[in-house]
Amino acid sequence: MSNTRSQLPFSVVAGQDMKPNGVLPHGIANGLVWAIRARPGEDPVPLEPHEIESLLNDRTPPSNYPKPSESWAWLHFDTVHSSARQHVATLPCLPEDVSAMLAETEYGVMLEALPGLVWGALPAFDDAVSEEDRDICAWRFAMRPDLLITTRRNPIPVLGAAFRTLRAESIPRSPAGVIDRALREFTGSVRRQIGKLDDELDRAEDALLLIERRTDLGHLGGIVGKGRRRATELRRVVTPIDRVLRDEDLELPEWAEDELRDRTERQVHAALDDMIALLDRARSLQDELGSSQAEETNRRLYILTAATILMFPATLVTGFFGMNTGGMYLASGQYGTLEAGFVCFIAMILTWIFLKLARLV
Repeated sequence: MSNTRSQLPFSVVAGQDMKPNGVLPHGIANGLVWAIRARPGEDPVPLEPHEIESLLNDRTPPSNYPKPSESWAWLHFDTVHSSARQHVATLPCLPEDVSAMLAETEYGVMLEALPGLVWGALPAFDDAVSEEDRDICAWRFAMRPDLLITTRRNPIPVLGAAFRTLRAESIPRSPAGVIDRALREFTGSVRRQIGKLDDELDRAEDALLLIERRTDLGHLGGIVGKGRRRATELRRVVTPIDRVLRDEDLELPEWAEDELRDRTERQVHAALDDMIALLDRARSLQDELGSSQAEETNRRLYILTAATILMFPATLVTGFFGMNTGGMYLASGQYGTLEAGFVCFIAMILTWIFLKLARLV
């Protein structure tokens, strides 16, 4: 956050703006990362501590939440510490169950709505350097027309990306636009990973088509298996989002309907279609690899079996002449070894002719 802090407005919080009794306002002591007010056509401005306290202590019931206004506020909390979670879990400005949801730490995907309030938990990637190594974690939000509160336990790049897009010319009309941007950033990251996996499958498929002897298929199976595993992991994450957005029982407020159900749903569904197509392709390629590996195994077994059968008569002859018995045939002759070898050769030729006539080789 340090890089973003130097470029964008933050309300910084712990250790300053204390009340005379030395107690920080509720919600400001722990966990608040940024607090801004956004107005379309203007750059975001940081909120003053008394404004933050006023928003957090607003006990207006959900049924009386204001309609969309000219500006809205965004408060973002880091809930890695138990004290921060305790603050968030008791925010007076939200119903108790919604505040408790914001403080939860377990992974889950959900989306709920009341006429003036929308809340839920959505997936995102952590901040690992490589996209392929990023783990799935969750961030949570609650929003009404004039206020957005988000929480996360792990650093989540999609929220920072959504924050950085808030400029005078790109401020959404309601907080739902921020949720839409975060989800679109997440689905964009998913689709980029799908694109990379698709490129790896291209290389595996090209190698499979170009291999002549098919003696080195193991590494191709590893590439395809890795792509299929990652695509399956991504599908398990994106499918619940698509499901909750398509839930017919979910009645989103009008100010959130356009952003979440219309725009975001299309993005999520497109990413899900890409994943299904990738999984189908990986499954087909894996089947082809399995068939090629089975064919190669059968070829090797065929060669081994043919060699074993050809050597069987020679083994029989040498076994017979190797017996330590009296009166052994060819034991006393000068050319006994050559004659025995000739017998072995004739036996192999006869065996080969038999296998050809029987169409076994």
